[in-house]
Amino acid sequence: MTMLKKTLKALAVTAGLASAATGAQAAEMGATDEPIKLAMLEWTGAQVTSKIGGKILENMGYQVEYVTAGNYPHHAAVADGTIHASLEVWLNNVGDIYPKMKAGGNLVDIGLLGLETNEGWLYPIHMEELCPGLPDWTALRDCQETLATAETFPKGRILSYPADWGNRTGEMIEGLDLPYASVPAGSEGALVAELRAAVTAKKPLVMMFWGPHWALADFETKWVDLPEYDPACHEDPSWGPNPNAINDCGVDRPDVMKTAWSGFEEKWPAAYAFLEQFKMDKDEQAKLMLAIDKNGEDLDAVTAEWVKNNEAVWKPWVDAAM
Repeated sequence: MTMLKKTLKALAVTAGLASAATGAQAAEMGATDEPIKLAMLEWTGAQVTSKIGGKILENMGYQVEYVTAGNYPHHAAVADGTIHASLEVWLNNVGDIYPKMKAGGNLVDIGLLGLETNEGWLYPIHMEELCPGLPDWTALRDCQETLATAETFPKGRILSYPADWGNRTGEMIEGLDLPYASVPAGSEGALVAELRAAVTAKKPLVMMFWGPHWALADFETKWVDLPEYDPACHEDPSWGPNPNAINDCGVDRPDVMKTAWSGFEEKWPAAYAFLEQFKMDKDEQAKLMLAIDKNGEDLDAVTAEWVKNNEAVWKPWVDAAM
């Protein structure tokens, strides 16, 4: 009996040394009998992200539920555990709730999504023939007549976000001292419709837009090269190309965060470890949004097909967690 105990102890020590030598530290699965609830927010990109993350979690052996939620209020739901994780939180649009919940310790960040974002003034590629000098923003000074409309003449027109999204374009026009007017679109759909019409008829257009977006996978476009963003741009008139005004810069590229309920890691350790690794590529997301929003394909079917065809992308994340 004593010899058996010594043998078992030796085997345990050997196994421990082997594990330490390889660096293997597999996380436990945790409560696989309870569903992990993921936020389903309003925009297609976030829904694509949640569905892909959720389907990979299901491949790992977890149950997943998707909870429809509004962008601002869902942070409180993550903090109280009604929702367990939110996989695409744009940090430039979190309101006051996110920092409050995070400061309270009930909501935690689990790393950046790795989604390369952009926001600013966009134009269809044929604009480089109509406004030589683009993408340099200073070229717009000589193109105001090209971009003028009956509504804005003699000023040029830059199509802006819908009015209830704010008027960042108007602030930038004023800050950069450009002879343009900011004209709000009626909706996101109206922005895309104008872009499609401009591409089809090769009409002049410069517009405020953001990416990733499916339209960027459908139309050949470029971003105007605006003065690089700096927080001083909004506070110090002496900063930037216009010494007499603020807002004379482009838009800060927002970071996109993954967040979770503070009890997530303890309850589902391997799932949490996977979500730390999980990333989303902007070009891949744009293709999937194009299939869903333009071609009318089903969200579940499109994301399931992506997971099926891209095991080489996501399996290392799972292996690192498990």
